[in-house]
Amino acid sequence: MLPFARVAIIGMGLIGSSLARAIRQAMPTVRLTVTDASDHVRDRVIELGLADDVTDGAGAAVVDADLVILCVPVGAMAAVAAEIGPELAPDSVVSDVGSVKESVLRVLSEALPGAHVIPAHPVAGTEKSGPDAGFGELFRGRWCIITPPPRADQMMVERLGEFWHRLGSKVDLMDAAHHDRVLAVTSHLPHLIAYSIVGTASDMEEVTKSEVIKYSAGGFRDFTRIAASDPVMWRDVFLNNRDAVLELLGRFTEDLVALQRAIRWGEGDALESLFTRTRAIRRSIIDEGQDTDKPDFGR
Repeated sequence: MLPFARVAIIGMGLIGSSLARAIRQAMPTVRLTVTDASDHVRDRVIELGLADDVTDGAGAAVVDADLVILCVPVGAMAAVAAEIGPELAPDSVVSDVGSVKESVLRVLSEALPGAHVIPAHPVAGTEKSGPDAGFGELFRGRWCIITPPPRADQMMVERLGEFWHRLGSKVDLMDAAHHDRVLAVTSHLPHLIAYSIVGTASDMEEVTKSEVIKYSAGGFRDFTRIAASDPVMWRDVFLNNRDAVLELLGRFTEDLVALQRAIRWGEGDALESLFTRTRAIRRSIIDEGQDTDKPDFGR
């Protein structure tokens, strides 16, 4: 038995279009209705055949859906919730895919008091965007963190977990505030650092006569991949998880100053100790199956 028979996806960028493809592969009998704010994106979704129905607005998309997934920037959640609220079917589950959970849970719960609001975060993605960037295998072997409110209907939580299981994800439950602190470490701060480093390199381009781009080594190349992520999405992530990010950024700044001091005073043992400890983290990530140790050479 399917966990949900009628699914609506609002927003058909990388994650939304990947969801549509994954649902088609894993649950082909699901009735899938989608929409996007962009006329061009909706037309492209029709061309790609990603859904049974493509509607002009979010309200029309959610009619009769028993699962609604918001795949829009965190800052757009309130506006979308206001649009779909009057059209939601009774007992429908409203979820999302955002990288920030506490603010999403608050906004959606206030805007949709009659719905089962159960936020989720598939920890997967690429720096690409748009409906052509999606692929159905995106979620396989990746974690999806579900952050239900304290009084959530347990059966609905289990149904949402089963939905993500069928798409190939490993599912975990987590408090929304704790999720935001964890993701500040594993995702948000690394993106902030990448944006900062690439921005500094951009300022240096004129000074170095394009040598920064010409001689990009692996480290800088990987930073540019991260910094190529959707700017609107990441603007909203930082504004909506500011407390956790600022707290972590303060800790990072202190550690960076200590590293600067070790370099200045030639403290090789301190540097080697840090590099040895951090090298082990990489091995742990590979052991968890979250990456491969194959040479990437630009992958």
